[in-house]
Amino acid sequence: MNNPTVAVLRPDDNRIADAVEYLCSLGVSTVADPMLTIRPTGETPSAADYCVFTSQTGVKIAVEQDWHPSGSTVCAVGQQTASALQDYGVSVDVVPSTFTSTCLVEELAVEVDGSTVEIVRSAHGSDVLVQGLKAAGADVHETQLYQLDRPTTAGRSVTLAMDGQLDGILFTSPRTVDHFCEIAVEQDGLPALQRGVAGTIIGAIGTPTARAIRKHGVTVDVIPDTVGFSQLAELTVKEIGSRN
Repeated sequence: MNNPTVAVLRPDDNRIADAVEYLCSLGVSTVADPMLTIRPTGETPSAADYCVFTSQTGVKIAVEQDWHPSGSTVCAVGQQTASALQDYGVSVDVVPSTFTSTCLVEELAVEVDGSTVEIVRSAHGSDVLVQGLKAAGADVHETQLYQLDRPTTAGRSVTLAMDGQLDGILFTSPRTVDHFCEIAVEQDGLPALQRGVAGTIIGAIGTPTARAIRKHGVTVDVIPDTVGFSQLAELTVKEIGSRN
């Protein structure tokens, strides 16, 4: 049997190369098609009682801007974000038990009344953190460190998906889903994509990503328990094997 063909859509930095290497170790033929390119906005985080990071990218950009916690209670949505902070020598005080914005709001709600909270993230975050922490009595400020743009080269995997030539597709963020489906609409429309992926195993990291996929009429087959790429890859490849 031929190796399965799986599309990986990680950002156009070292993450796409790492993902391809890992998939190859699982015996997969990869289609590397980055759906995100990161464009810093030039904004810098403000000082606050609490500082919330939601991604590794945000951590990297903030540190490159010479950001320091300066007495802030540092919060991270997700273990990978926490690990990125720790790699730069920053102690992490709060990581929610479930790696979601909703869970972080629930854990901070009992202590942030009257405090200042700085949310450091992309320009495409949901309102869950801002609205939830404001409702808990916090003075919330958001710094949008970067935009997630669509690379001009993106689209090969979409064409293959519409032709039914992919065994699996790995989605790692709602923005990735949006860009993928935008290209499908531009090429031949969502119905063609929906038909093309009827036999494709669709993997998604996290509930928001899965929700974005379903919004476009596509079934999600794999949602790992963690936000790590390796588990997404392993479970998706395993599911492909079980159906062949």
